[in-house]
Amino acid sequence: MKKHHFLKHSIALITILLTVCCIFIIAITFFNLPEPQNKTNRKMGFDSITRSRKISIQDFNLGKFGEMMVEMLPQDLAFTVFVPSEEAFKRDLRLSVNDSLKQDKFNDTYAIVSRVLGFSVVPRTLCSVDLRFGEVVSYDSLSGFPLFVSKDVDGMIVVNRIKSKIVDVRKNEIVVHVLDGVIMDADFEQSVLSEETQED
Repeated sequence: MKKHHFLKHSIALITILLTVCCIFIIAITFFNLPEPQNKTNRKMGFDSITRSRKISIQDFNLGKFGEMMVEMLPQDLAFTVFVPSEEAFKRDLRLSVNDSLKQDKFNDTYAIVSRVLGFSVVPRTLCSVDLRFGEVVSYDSLSGFPLFVSKDVDGMIVVNRIKSKIVDVRKNEIVVHVLDGVIMDADFEQSVLSEETQED
């Protein structure tokens, strides 16, 4: 009889232990605890910096050209767009809202913005938390242009050596990262430079 009584207690103990383990695993999964810090980063003196930069598109103004880029995409599919800031559009492409959106220049501006969109869109969702510091991942944009994406020590995304100003802006299924520059291939850059010299 003591053996039978002992077996009941050991089965109850194992059942309780398994239940506690399952609850612990569910709690970790539910709360999505952060990954432990990388030992190599700690050796180099870097501590992972996690700043929340998730912004809704309603809370952030992408600028007229950025909004044009996002509106060109279907809103129900997953895309990541690396949108140049308004300053980058003005500095690198000589596009200004006051001048470039006038009736006589709108078609040319739309063509330029759509060309930039082809270089700047990846057909998948890519948030800053998906990247690890120091790791470089490669994606092809919609136009087939190679994009090399990494995350710097501040947690900001860097694409083809262009640093982001704002990351993880969401509009439906689209993730937008605002860059301090314009992603473009050499041919398009050359055509932009030749237009600048013709205007000067």
